[in-house]
Amino acid sequence: MADVMSMEDIHATADRLGIDLSSVNLDSVRLPPGDDLGIISDDEDLKEGVSLKFEEGFGNIIVVDNLPVVPREKFEKLEGVVRKIYSQIGVIKEDGLWMPTDPDTQKTLGYCFIEYNTPEEAELAKANTHGYKLDKAHIFAVSMFDDIDKFMKVPEEWAPPETKPYTPGENLQKWLTDEKARDQFVIRAGSDTEVLWNDARQSKPELVYKKTYWTERFVQWSPLGTYLVTVHRQGVAVWGGDTTFNRLMRYAHPQVKLIDFSPGEKFLVTYSSHEPSNPRDTHRVVINIFDVRTGKVMRGFEGSADEFAIGGGVGSVSWPVFRWGGGKDDKYFARIGKNVVSVYETQTFSLVDKKSMKVDSVMDISWSPTDAILALFVPELGGGNQPARVSLVQIPSKDELRQKNLFSVSDCKMYWQSNGDYLAVIVDRYTKTKKSTYTGFELFRIKERDIPIEVLELENKSDKIIAFAWEPKGHRFAVIHGDNPRPDVSFYSMRSGNTGRVTKLITLKGKQANALYWSPAGRFIILAGLKGFNGQLEFYNVDELETMGTNEHFMATDVEWDPTGRYVMTAVTSVHEMENGFNVWSFNGKLLYKILKDHFFQFLWRPRPPSVLSPEKEEEIAKSLKKYSKKYEAEDQDVSLLLSEQDREKRRMLKEEWDRWVSEWRRFHEEEKLYRQELRDGEASDEEEEYEAKEIEVEELLDVSEEVISFD
Repeated sequence: MADVMSMEDIHATADRLGIDLSSVNLDSVRLPPGDDLGIISDDEDLKEGVSLKFEEGFGNIIVVDNLPVVPREKFEKLEGVVRKIYSQIGVIKEDGLWMPTDPDTQKTLGYCFIEYNTPEEAELAKANTHGYKLDKAHIFAVSMFDDIDKFMKVPEEWAPPETKPYTPGENLQKWLTDEKARDQFVIRAGSDTEVLWNDARQSKPELVYKKTYWTERFVQWSPLGTYLVTVHRQGVAVWGGDTTFNRLMRYAHPQVKLIDFSPGEKFLVTYSSHEPSNPRDTHRVVINIFDVRTGKVMRGFEGSADEFAIGGGVGSVSWPVFRWGGGKDDKYFARIGKNVVSVYETQTFSLVDKKSMKVDSVMDISWSPTDAILALFVPELGGGNQPARVSLVQIPSKDELRQKNLFSVSDCKMYWQSNGDYLAVIVDRYTKTKKSTYTGFELFRIKERDIPIEVLELENKSDKIIAFAWEPKGHRFAVIHGDNPRPDVSFYSMRSGNTGRVTKLITLKGKQANALYWSPAGRFIILAGLKGFNGQLEFYNVDELETMGTNEHFMATDVEWDPTGRYVMTAVTSVHEMENGFNVWSFNGKLLYKILKDHFFQFLWRPRPPSVLSPEKEEEIAKSLKKYSKKYEAEDQDVSLLLSEQDREKRRMLKEEWDRWVSEWRRFHEEEKLYRQELRDGEASDEEEEYEAKEIEVEELLDVSEEVISFD
């Protein structure tokens, strides 16, 4: 715990500042050993049986300076403005806002004290409002109350700070160097959160780290797998390492509900909403963007839930509110407002060109995964007089690279290929009678000159599109189309043939599938039948256009490939009451192991960062794979022999246990022999040869019937 102010220091500091502490209870509060008020602490340093003591400092109090100096008659108005600003960040204690006045003039002194329930809320208030511009003449200067005592104790003469020896921090990527090349995953079941290795050779997971009540809502890996995030009422925390999972940073955001990372893990976005005081008002939304390494709030956003709904419409907030762009450098993020698209750059966290793009009725935006290109969708306007359109806009210049007008549009969805080479726009259009719709595909070739667009329609135009997915890092895509319970699955290529036009590869008829899951490495795909299809799984090789295996995980709710594309997880979460747990499969559909867990909530593979190898080096390794594979085949053989030996040892022990059990019952049977003989009047009935078997034949009349036969 950091140094805390003594009672004498507190009173001395208050006297110097002219603060009256007579109404403030400064007594420390103690809890009896073991009494946690029914709340499980998330502080790993607290041990069972240790008394809890509240900090005697004033970490939950902030000092707000540069307030307007107003007379007594304007006091309530100023206090109301300040309370409105700071109550949006956290809960102010009752009588927790104190604005001192000059006893001679009865005017305010230009500062106030605000007391929150927790130090985390106070820290967040300081971070969000220091530099807040109330008007041109009043810019808030916010300090922590505890800091004032430190400033008062600055020595008159400067002394050089103590030089501490450098101690290197933990390597947060060490888990990538696992000798067995295994991947980690995290699960939540009941009150426990566990991180495990996927040890497919041993056909079981290996525990890495386990903690009870580690999170209050959910856990989430960062996009590159560096951090694990836990969510709490006071905010979120990030943890790192391969086995230790030390807490690296806390981010204060009371009642946080949702989180999101920028693709390069530089920034963390947190979201909370608060019940309005007036039932006619909408929920208040608070969004903060933190620097992951420093924990500093880089930008905060507040407003009503309607303001953060996609397209500026009324309804629940669509998450994530901010869409990140500019590739892995996290250069830009964008959000939709009412008739505008606001694009911010992360160097200053201000609007690009200091203004938003005006786009009437914009409904959706989507960034290229690799380039600073933003795709916009605008629906039809003016009753159909102005067609819908999809536009590609270059950032930061905001130049329009390509635009496609769309007519009679019912709905539109945009899907980028992982390398940013292609953009698929799936358009539902009304028929001429407007009584039904049909679906078409607008396929943008982003990396080609002038961005050509191809139009693709299904053979049966009335087929409903159930699922669509691009092959990662590839040129193919898959579509589930038709009607349940047996829709069709079609595969297309953007490179097939000499013409380079989109070509259909194959259509698989009558599949029990409603979801598509490509391997992260491409080539393989799972056609999954979830929900109503009860967990049907088909493992398909798109290179060979053949099924590798079919299986079932009854009532499966989730399917997720590991980051290497070698293994697949299927899970039944607690939305179902029975058979909760997960299965791990090989890429071709072989069940490797099955784990049952009551009240199973989450399974997440730990993501891997992108490969640092060049495409040429990866191709060279692929060509030389047989040379490298000999080593691993020998290791697999050793593991297989070890497992066989373990199985033989297990069977031997079971047989020995059985023999001991049989021997014990024979001894017991022999001990009771005289007693049994006595019960049978001296007959030795245990010997089988003393028994005489007799065969008795019994005749029984079953039925009698008469039939008159005529010879006429």
